[in-house]
Amino acid sequence: MGRERERTTCCVVGGGPAGMVLGLLLARAGVEVTVLEKHGDFLRDFRGDTVHPSTLRLLDDLGLADRFEALPQRHVHSVQLPIGRGGELFTVGDIGSLPGKYNYVAMVPQWDLLDLLADEANREPSFRLRMNTEVTSFLMECGRVTGVRYRDRAGGSTGELRATLTVACDGRGSLARALPELGLREFPCPMDVWWFRLPRRASDPQGLVGNAGERFLTAMIDRGDYWQCAVLIPKGADAKYRAEGLDRFLTSFEEATPWMRPGTGTADRDTRPRSWDEVKLLDVRMDRLRRWHRPGLLCIGDAAHAMSPVFGIGINLAVEDAVAAARHLAGPLRAGTVGLGDVRAVQRRRWPTAAATQRLQRIAHARVIEPLLQGRSQAVGGEPLRLAEVLTKAPWLKRAPAYFLAYGAGRERPPAASVRRSG
Repeated sequence: MGRERERTTCCVVGGGPAGMVLGLLLARAGVEVTVLEKHGDFLRDFRGDTVHPSTLRLLDDLGLADRFEALPQRHVHSVQLPIGRGGELFTVGDIGSLPGKYNYVAMVPQWDLLDLLADEANREPSFRLRMNTEVTSFLMECGRVTGVRYRDRAGGSTGELRATLTVACDGRGSLARALPELGLREFPCPMDVWWFRLPRRASDPQGLVGNAGERFLTAMIDRGDYWQCAVLIPKGADAKYRAEGLDRFLTSFEEATPWMRPGTGTADRDTRPRSWDEVKLLDVRMDRLRRWHRPGLLCIGDAAHAMSPVFGIGINLAVEDAVAAARHLAGPLRAGTVGLGDVRAVQRRRWPTAAATQRLQRIAHARVIEPLLQGRSQAVGGEPLRLAEVLTKAPWLKRAPAYFLAYGAGRERPPAASVRRSG
């Protein structure tokens, strides 16, 4: 196997939403950037597909709104959670009440979004995207990260890519998380998630549909001709539930979904899961690095803060991290003056939003999700129920949680050099 040695200004590890947005913004700002993605394509199912207003407005700023709107998608204008006795659904975020053009969440397969970003970034002469390239370790010199070692998963060759700055955008399995000085802090999660598909009929509801069953919660994502189904089960219950049989689960699932009753239910559809092999398990984790950086290295997105699937905003937080990183780092990278203070500024900007979001998710875990998953629906009331009722009765209050879901603590703006407005 041959070993190549190359150099770039910014090495981005991971071609997910954060990595591709950061690569595009930096390249447009004149920074030489190389994105390394270990897979050969973006076609991986059961990923988050929610594109929130913050990301929609970014795409507009970048002149990509028209191309994005041409992608197959569904729009969701509110977020509901089952709260109270019987799991009644309450609107906890009325995004449709927000002013402006983008007052909805677009449900779009993540691979379509990534293909769009990659196609646009590849038009920039300073951008390179290398697929099938798996980072195996960091290059270190005098306590500083100076690049990465990688392996070509298609050809088997190895190489080194030296960089002024390396940005870890490779998710909760990032190599950076093994660095003890970054200090990983973990939070308990009461649930895991099953993913599977069900065919969708024209008479079915549209958008994002949630329901509460017997010791499980469901979120069904409308993909047009099929449902991408997420089922929240108690943490560690996967083996026990599978041992009880697939038919038993599907029957319970149908009972919790009123429009899937006998005559129109899963048994009458063309396809349904035939074995547990078609039901994929996601081990849910929530954690956060105390430090997102060290000399020569910055972590953003799930590499810095793995989020719970509650509220479905992990992708959009990662994208906002990338926008903030590009704004703080484009100039110093272009000038060759980037230092520890520049990467520290990114964490100072983004840490409050990540921490506040995880705090809200932990409250939802403890007061809503865990009681329902443990069969204690009568315990779900009190403060969450009163808060939901207040929001329902006072529509103007819906804008506060809606704005947070849409934009986080505040909207991040890309570098001026990266902006090319739509239309």
